[in-house]
Amino acid sequence: MISAGGATPGADRSADSYLPGHGNGGYRVLHYDLDLDYRIVTNRLAGRATVTAVAAQALSRFTLDLGRMRVEEVRVDGRPAKHTHRPDKLHVKPERPVAAGATFRVDVRYAGKPVPISGRWGDIGWDELTDGALVASQPNGAPSWFPCDDQPAAKATFRVAVTTSSAYTVLVTGDPVSRRRGAGSTTWVYERREPTSPYLMSVQIGRYERVDLAYGGVLQRAAIPARLRAGVLHDFGRHGEIMGAFQRFFGPYPFTEYVVVVADDDLDDPVEAQGMAVFGRNHIDGRRTHERLVAHELAHQWFGNSLTVADWRHIWLNEGFATYAEWLWSGVAGGAPADALAARWYDEVAARPANVVVADPGVDRMFDPLVYKRGALTVHALRRTVGDEAFFALLRAWVAEHEHGTVTTEQFRAHAQRFAREPLDGLFTTWLDRRPLPTMPR
Repeated sequence: MISAGGATPGADRSADSYLPGHGNGGYRVLHYDLDLDYRIVTNRLAGRATVTAVAAQALSRFTLDLGRMRVEEVRVDGRPAKHTHRPDKLHVKPERPVAAGATFRVDVRYAGKPVPISGRWGDIGWDELTDGALVASQPNGAPSWFPCDDQPAAKATFRVAVTTSSAYTVLVTGDPVSRRRGAGSTTWVYERREPTSPYLMSVQIGRYERVDLAYGGVLQRAAIPARLRAGVLHDFGRHGEIMGAFQRFFGPYPFTEYVVVVADDDLDDPVEAQGMAVFGRNHIDGRRTHERLVAHELAHQWFGNSLTVADWRHIWLNEGFATYAEWLWSGVAGGAPADALAARWYDEVAARPANVVVADPGVDRMFDPLVYKRGALTVHALRRTVGDEAFFALLRAWVAEHEHGTVTTEQFRAHAQRFAREPLDGLFTTWLDRRPLPTMPR
């Protein structure tokens, strides 16, 4: 981190062990205010970002993550600031050093053709659709469309305004605030009041029709291509029941509404954002073939979005629990119960090389299927060990005690121990810290 007194290594690196090049040191963001103008035909984005932050130390310079956009102006507390920009980092030197503990404001004007961040997971972030745009930023795509502190633990609140052609619907992760129609364009304004990681912010633009997925309780809506209406209403027809079941298992839904977006393009996998999930048209077939994915993405609103990993090495806390939620829903819906699915996947995992440590899979393996499936098996092993009553009590308490915060594997181990009559160290060590697959407790 770099202070007013001189340079200290780490100002342009985060504390995340897997993606240290994403994220920054020396400050903590409180709020992002984004005003975006997007031209769909030319894929041109013009943005004004106001980042409000608190200095963790005296700052003579600092950095923000920002991809391949052209930076036109930077101001700090209203004064012009010197800046340099490479494709991944915006380096800012304010006219006056920021004092330790001070709240300061950074205004950035930028423009260009947003492109996803390319890397080991493919293209991540702002992406063009056949007719519209989609943002799916896990784990490192947020800088493709706004300057940010791009690390999962760096939660902040957001206001996002998007102006684009009035022929299109705009959905942003957050609560709708206003919609103002002008001459050929409309400005959509959303606010995300809950602390949110930058990678969980999303913008969806398309020719969408909006429909309700359930009535009563949590607002559950979908934005869909009109021609897919019948298929969506059938494939998501039990969404209200899934939401009800998960609230019984995990506790109250942590946001004010849930929005499903079905893009009119094929997508490899659905992806979650804060209060939102995005599916491709290929996930709609009118036969509920992909209902387990519907459950999986909804479960991430508790495990991953409200409770966000403090570091990407803890990703099993997202994916293992969301996968286990699929198994819980299967039992509720009359399909195979969790015991049967755990036995089936135990055999599948046992047939594969035991080459992943679930609690620390490494950056190249963080989305490995073993993290998902063996992570879920770890959850089931815990349930078998402590019993159903204690298991669901500890889940609900875990969610409630860490709502809108960040979590680690070490915290979960300590938390679970509070609900167990016997030590759990051996269970967690064999399931999470070692490669060989242990025996499932009876």
